[in-house]
Amino acid sequence: MTQKIRTRIAPSPTGFLHLGTARTALFSWAFARHFGGEFVLRIEDTDVARSTQESVEQILQAMHWLGLDYDEGPFYQMQRLERYQAVVEQMLAAGTAYRCYCTPEELDAMREAQKARGEKTGYDGRWRPEPGKVLPLVPEGVKPVVRFRNPAEGDVTWDDLVKGPITINNREIDDLIILRPDGVPTYNFAVVVDDWDMAITHVFRGDEHVNNTPWQINIFRALGAPLPQFGHVPVILGDDGLKLSKRRGAVSVTAYEEMGYLPEAMLNYLARLGWSHGDDELFSREQLVSWFDGEHLSKSPAQWDAAKLAWVNAQYLKQADDGRLATLATEQLRRKDVAVSDAQVTPAHCALFKDRCTTTADLADWLAMYFAPVAPSAEERAQHVTEAVKPALVALAGRLATVDWEKAAINQAIKDTIAEHGLKMPQLAIPVRVLVCGRAQTPSVDAVLSLFDRKIVIDRLQAL
Repeated sequence: MTQKIRTRIAPSPTGFLHLGTARTALFSWAFARHFGGEFVLRIEDTDVARSTQESVEQILQAMHWLGLDYDEGPFYQMQRLERYQAVVEQMLAAGTAYRCYCTPEELDAMREAQKARGEKTGYDGRWRPEPGKVLPLVPEGVKPVVRFRNPAEGDVTWDDLVKGPITINNREIDDLIILRPDGVPTYNFAVVVDDWDMAITHVFRGDEHVNNTPWQINIFRALGAPLPQFGHVPVILGDDGLKLSKRRGAVSVTAYEEMGYLPEAMLNYLARLGWSHGDDELFSREQLVSWFDGEHLSKSPAQWDAAKLAWVNAQYLKQADDGRLATLATEQLRRKDVAVSDAQVTPAHCALFKDRCTTTADLADWLAMYFAPVAPSAEERAQHVTEAVKPALVALAGRLATVDWEKAAINQAIKDTIAEHGLKMPQLAIPVRVLVCGRAQTPSVDAVLSLFDRKIVIDRLQAL
């Protein structure tokens, strides 16, 4: 491409950054990075009643966690009101916009009358200036809105980057409000001015915006502004087959961080929701940037699959640096109210257990036994810690009190105890696990014990 590629993501801070917006952000970011372009973050905060600073902070945190670095921004629409109002004045002077004094009650009556006649509901253009038309008298005490003078005839056509050619007739859309009485712009107008001012060349967004695009294209043309290319990606469906959204079933991106997912795994999984590169399931951030040229985006809705995400995360967990996992597991333990210092969880802890885990929360579940009391179930105690094995457990505790505290010596102490009491390995190892670890199944018992404080092991073995 010869032009400088500039993409953007423009979330509304009326709630958390949900998965659909995160995927759109990822596609926009990867496209810009692939072509050596720039990625812009814009916060669309004109819904003053519902926008919150908490949501803004969550959006920024989610972007940071995913590693979607932006070159410009964040820009806030509420800080650009003078710019929108100036453009509206230019449009009023040019005749591409006009003031409308309809009250909400008049608009309701208009729609009801249209329904009664079996017509499509929409603004009837009563304040739209036309040659020879006499407009109503301006009512006192009514603050006007400003409407865009949408072309009355012709088609709007664009070649969508995902869906291909789309055509909508101008008769299907009415003269939308672009500026409210309080001077705050509406979405379809503000987004055009922003994309124009920020020189956005490519817009990836959810396909719920397809119906907004004709209005926006017409406003671009009315302003004499260059058109970006649009790509509308299909929705993400939940397990129930319905669309994930802020209001229905979606979980915030940061919630997945708290649940113990790795950002590189989430990035990989999100990329595969509606995009593919051959049969590749697992790939690095660098590979994604190398491959993502805007092609191979699916036209069909993507299905959220929690089990697939868990599998992807498990693969990344196995390959993750153990020192990094120690930090993440420490954070998870604190979320579970387990008192643990930064130095207590070691890379060796993580190396031993990570292959058994799906998330760092799972890892913390395993590691909690090292830092908090365990409570074996009554059933497991009754099944495994029998009267027949208790003498061997006492003997093992005695041996472990004096051996070098490392895996080989612990293993030899277990073997010596087994030989002394005529047992087989599972007959002693499983009761040891139940008492020390609170569960019957763990990795190799000598490796597990070696990571405990010696006193904890002995005290738990003696708590018969």
